[in-house]
Amino acid sequence: MAECIPPIDEAETELLKKDKDQGGEEEELKEVLETLKTQGTYVKLNVGGCLYYTTIGTLTKHDNMLRAMFSGRMEVQSDAEGWVLVDRSGKHFGVILNYLRDGSVSMPDNRKECLELLAEAKYYLIDELVEAVEKRLMRLKEEHQPLCLVPVITSLEEAHQIVSTSSKPVIKLLYNRGNNKYSYTSNSDDNLLKNIELFDKLSVRLGSRISFIKDIVGRGEICCWTFYGHGKKVAEICCESIVYATDRKHTKIEFPEAKILDETLNIMLYEKRLDEPQVVRTAHIEPTSRTRRRTPENFLSE
Repeated sequence: MAECIPPIDEAETELLKKDKDQGGEEEELKEVLETLKTQGTYVKLNVGGCLYYTTIGTLTKHDNMLRAMFSGRMEVQSDAEGWVLVDRSGKHFGVILNYLRDGSVSMPDNRKECLELLAEAKYYLIDELVEAVEKRLMRLKEEHQPLCLVPVITSLEEAHQIVSTSSKPVIKLLYNRGNNKYSYTSNSDDNLLKNIELFDKLSVRLGSRISFIKDIVGRGEICCWTFYGHGKKVAEICCESIVYATDRKHTKIEFPEAKILDETLNIMLYEKRLDEPQVVRTAHIEPTSRTRRRTPENFLSE
């Protein structure tokens, strides 16, 4: 059978089409090579006086303001030495570049620097980095919540309001060195500081179970611990006393640590727990309270 030969016009058309396709592939290859060459080109950046070297590929890797600046969509300014000028703070621009390169970056450890980085990420329209910094700020907020808030009072009315409205037992430390009428004994200042330090330690460790308040005025006392349960005073430890020398009186401040810790444990019996009937708690507390009232005169109650 004879081979079917296409007409001359059709053969020429197919040949021209093949040449055109080959030419299109060559043009596409040239564009790809040109793009790779451009992306590998280094750029010198002057960001707020801080100098950085990076590539066009890094700057145009993600859809943000930097891509718009270095893809020809926005006009950029450069100095005589070829440094492209960016009118922003350069403090965190290195972090910005690392994020564009790797897609992740180590976040600052403090809130101030996180807020600074967040402002830069928003300016450059890097949405993923903005989201990452905001999550970091939320974690920092959770990590730095105060362990215990200790109100400082200056009147009996303030103390009564806190004690009467608190759902937890209350420990109040009164200290006012200026209430002294006489000279102090040699160890009094050290003992006063020890009382304050113990109060601070207890407030940090037990702040979730006991309310702590500080009284810095008082009614003439210098250092006194008061323990409240169910809105009433349960016990009191006065840490001051008067000692007599040859012809004068001295004020002595003591640090009865064991008594303070003992009363702290006792006051925790006044916690209100949802998983226990109130009648059981009352029956358990009353004998303890009556026993404490018969113990030494330091343990005063209303």
